[in-house]
Amino acid sequence: MGQIEDLVAIWKTKSNQRFQNYQASFSILNINCISREWINDLLSGNPLSCNAPPQWVHWVKTGEYSPLVAPKARKYRTKFEQQPASDLEFKILNMLIGYFKNHKDREYAFQKCAAEIARLMDKNIIYYELNRWFRDGGRDATGIYRIGTQDATILVEFALEAKCKSNRGSGVKETSRLISRLRYRQFGIFITTSYVSEQAYQEIVEDGHPVMIISGGDIAKILIHAGYNTDEILNQWLRANFP
Repeated sequence: MGQIEDLVAIWKTKSNQRFQNYQASFSILNINCISREWINDLLSGNPLSCNAPPQWVHWVKTGEYSPLVAPKARKYRTKFEQQPASDLEFKILNMLIGYFKNHKDREYAFQKCAAEIARLMDKNIIYYELNRWFRDGGRDATGIYRIGTQDATILVEFALEAKCKSNRGSGVKETSRLISRLRYRQFGIFITTSYVSEQAYQEIVEDGHPVMIISGGDIAKILIHAGYNTDEILNQWLRANFP
């Protein structure tokens, strides 16, 4: 980062009035302890006293520094964070669940719907193939994800597992079936109209499994963003694609 990048003026507008804010970037030196004596020296105008931390003195004289680096926090979402956040999202999700759960013949059609929802989320999913429901082995579908452009492309395989539920969450047993069947250089997509339990989600994140969680709230947002934001429009899409 250059010297002119560590403090940047940013203009914004609110209520038709412009105002200026500043965006500052700074580093914390990797110093375990700062003495009270040095703070007093700073107040008295003697920053380079014998009480100054060696790391700070080295930075002042050479411009070289060793920053304090915090490990990146691994975050997993709670049950509440995985659920719809608005009345419209709840409405869309409940209609989707009712369409498949209230008709026995359509229950397994949710696998195809889940794969299509994944494609709505990311257009780089260029192909998928559904597995037969009675022997899916923890994978309802497998597919191809494209990284790059049509002229410079890397194709990556993925496996997808779908669960259509109303209230019950998916636990370790269900997520582990998908994880155990991921092959080398393959990632997984776990789609549920409900949520993934705290223990299962935490294990996926902390163990670094390449599995994406798409929960009920995510599904609702994806559908609404794709334009399926009313009962009529969503019902037409469902009947046309998953009769």
